[in-house]
Amino acid sequence: MTDSLKKISKRAREYQHVLMIMRHAKAESAGTGGDSDRELTDKGLKQAKRVAKGLVAMKLMPDAIVCSGAVRARQTVARMVKVFGDGPSVDYRQSLYESGRSAMWEELSAANDATERLLIVGHEPSVSMTVGSMAARDSDSAALALLSVGVSSATVAILASDKPFSEWTEHDARLIALLSPKEFS
Repeated sequence: MTDSLKKISKRAREYQHVLMIMRHAKAESAGTGGDSDRELTDKGLKQAKRVAKGLVAMKLMPDAIVCSGAVRARQTVARMVKVFGDGPSVDYRQSLYESGRSAMWEELSAANDATERLLIVGHEPSVSMTVGSMAARDSDSAALALLSVGVSSATVAILASDKPFSEWTEHDARLIALLSPKEFS
């Protein structure tokens, strides 16, 4: 693990609750059954595995995962769970595909207060918009700037707060980092 990932990991673990919001890994450009049925490419499968290994190395393996019902998001999580093992519980929500940003906020408000590390896997532009609305003004400025152009496949935003997820409000969490799969290499 690089020094910068060690610093990010240390910063995140200073907080009681860490939220990771991830855009699904690289998917094919068109599916035979429509957008929701698009599958991961070989590159996407590798990205999902790399990110999962990186989160484990950073000691940020999630306690729980909430995932969009779209095929590409489900495949991203399936690949990650092979690395995570039996640790995190996984719930699939079609609302994360259909309702995006509002569904992500609903998942936070419904999160168990005992959950300390939560991973939500969704889609653009919902990921960047939601992270932007959650991030406190004193968050990492470089990460905040990147949100304005959107996030690429398999990018993970790491947000943290000492409040339980159910108590988070807009601009309430510290955006610690925005990590692309390449940064986990």
